[in-house]
Amino acid sequence: MLDRRAIYHFDGTLVATALLLALIGVAMIYSTGGEVAPAWRRAMYLRQLLWIVFGIGGLLLCLTVKWGTMVRLSYLLYGLNLLLLLLVLWLGKRGLGAQRWLALGPLSLQPSELMKISLLLALAKYLGERGGEVRRPRGLVVPLLLALVPSLLVLRQPDLGTAIVLLVLGLGMIFLSGLPWVYLFYSALLGFVGLPFFWSLLRDYQRERIVAFLNPSRDPLGSGYHIIQSRIAVGSGKLWGKGWMAASQSQLNFLPEHHTDFIFAVSAEQFGFLGSVVILLLYLVLISRGLRIANQASDLFSGLLAGGIVILFLFQVVVNVGMVSGLLPVVGIPLPLMSYGGTSMVVTMMAIGLLLNIRLRKYLY
Repeated sequence: MLDRRAIYHFDGTLVATALLLALIGVAMIYSTGGEVAPAWRRAMYLRQLLWIVFGIGGLLLCLTVKWGTMVRLSYLLYGLNLLLLLLVLWLGKRGLGAQRWLALGPLSLQPSELMKISLLLALAKYLGERGGEVRRPRGLVVPLLLALVPSLLVLRQPDLGTAIVLLVLGLGMIFLSGLPWVYLFYSALLGFVGLPFFWSLLRDYQRERIVAFLNPSRDPLGSGYHIIQSRIAVGSGKLWGKGWMAASQSQLNFLPEHHTDFIFAVSAEQFGFLGSVVILLLYLVLISRGLRIANQASDLFSGLLAGGIVILFLFQVVVNVGMVSGLLPVVGIPLPLMSYGGTSMVVTMMAIGLLLNIRLRKYLY
């Protein structure tokens, strides 16, 4: 019999907000498939609906899994995910100049997205057991390596955006576990000194994107094209927007990757500034519910995991919106729940399921 406490403490607001954002994303994807679009693009919204169904399955799995099992499998899942990342470099399917996917019949799996959850679980387990060690420099070695190794493998694909996300998750989790503030200063100083090395790791097109961010007009038909067209889409929406199915920038294919990384520009063009504010408020609700769950977690592992999920959501939303608005360089980070993509949708829904599990565990056990 279902425990009444589970019904009472189930965070319906969190689930409803996530599903609403996902359905808004479907509506935006549908709206980009105008009459001039090929049939495969007009059918993208149907595939996204299928990913949402799979995502709900992942949510239910993470909601119902026994917490002890989750803790015990953390390192194993991380190790298996590392093997998948290595396999991508060897047998991965290429697309858009990158090798990021493993072909599974008619479907494609993106292990770098799965690594976001695997890394959070591994770091939460390690830092939950030895969190006090991060107060000494020697204690930072293992958690930094846990984040650095997959980041470098993802950078080889190349996928700069996801590599940055994994590094930020690692640093964020270390900070949550009690890292002294002075270490943050030293980390920032080290990062500044290491900029030339980081620059040397970037591909030519990635460098061009950063240069284009500083001066898009330098190459308006090349590296600056994404930023310029995205700004046009966002600006043309003005206060109220052009209306649904009236996003000419995406329907006429002026805006590249409008169904993935630039889906927020599509919504801004159709629903204007006010519609954009509503979407951002929904993300604020999602993040605030996650923060509440993290603060009320019953143990350190759960609190760190919930905090890491909040960092994941917050960082991706801030960078994606900043990228689309021309405030940050284009680095290829999707907007959670709204951007088109199967693995990304399933992973985000699984993260929601973990948050729900953490909340229920506080009251049921």
